[in-house]
Amino acid sequence: MTARPPAAPHRRLGAHVYRRPPEPVIFPEAEEVPETNRHLELRTALYLILKRELAHAATLGSDQFVYWDPTTPRKRLAPDAFVRLGAPHWTFRTWKTWLHGAPDLGVEIVSESDEGEPAWEEKLERYRASGIREVVRFDPDDGARPIRVWDALDGDLVERSPDDPDLCACETLGLWWTVVEDPSVGPMLRLARDREGRELLPTPDEAAAKEREAAAKAREAAATEREAAAKAREAEAEAREANRKLQAELDALRAELAQATGKQTPR
Repeated sequence: MTARPPAAPHRRLGAHVYRRPPEPVIFPEAEEVPETNRHLELRTALYLILKRELAHAATLGSDQFVYWDPTTPRKRLAPDAFVRLGAPHWTFRTWKTWLHGAPDLGVEIVSESDEGEPAWEEKLERYRASGIREVVRFDPDDGARPIRVWDALDGDLVERSPDDPDLCACETLGLWWTVVEDPSVGPMLRLARDREGRELLPTPDEAAAKEREAAAKAREAAATEREAAAKAREAEAEAREANRKLQAELDALRAELAQATGKQTPR
C-alpha cells in the first residue's frame, strides 16, 4: 500500500508573524534637475506641437519618468518628449511600460547641462532597455549635425547614417524633422509634413495667429460681399427709377401725340 504525501496546508498570506513589514517599490514622480530657460522653451514648444497634432490618437509626455522594470525605480528615463500611439491623450504622473507599453518615440534635446557623449551612450543603453522604437537627439548648438536618429532593429538601437537621404524622416509619425531658426531661442526642432520642411506643424501660437488671420479674411470677405450686395441693390433701385422715368416720358409723349393727332382729325 502506497502512502500518500500529506496535503499541503492552506496558505493564508499575511496571517503569519514576520520579522519586518514589506517594503513597497516606490517609483518617484519627479526629481530636481537644473534646466536652462532655452531648453525649457525648446522642450515645451515641441511638446505643444505634438499634442496639438496627435492628442486625438496618441498619449504624450514631456520630462516625465518612464519606468520599464517593475522591480526597481532605478531603471528609468525622462525624455524631453515622448509619444505612445494608439489611444487619445490622457494625463498621468509616470509612465510604466509594463502597464501601458513602451513609448513609440522618444526625443532628447541636448542642453548645456548634459555631460557629453559618455553620458549619452549610457542614456542610449537605457532607451534600448526600455523598448522605445525610435529615438531622436537634437543638439541646437551643433550646426553641422543637429539631428541624429536611432531605430530599434533586432533588439538593438542603431543610429542612421548621416548619408541616409531619409535621415530626418520620423517613421513613427509619418512626418519629417527639420530645424527652424526662432528669433527668441535660436535653432528649434520642428516637424513638417514634407521633406523640405516647408509645411510645418504649427505651434499653438502660430495656429492661433493663422486662425485670427483666417477669421479676419472671412470678415473682410463678408464685408466685401455685403458691400457688393448693397451696391447691387442700389444699382437695381437706380435702374428701376430710370425705367420709371423713361416710362413716364414715354407716357407723356404718347399723350402729346394722341392730343396732336386728335387736333388734326378733320370734322
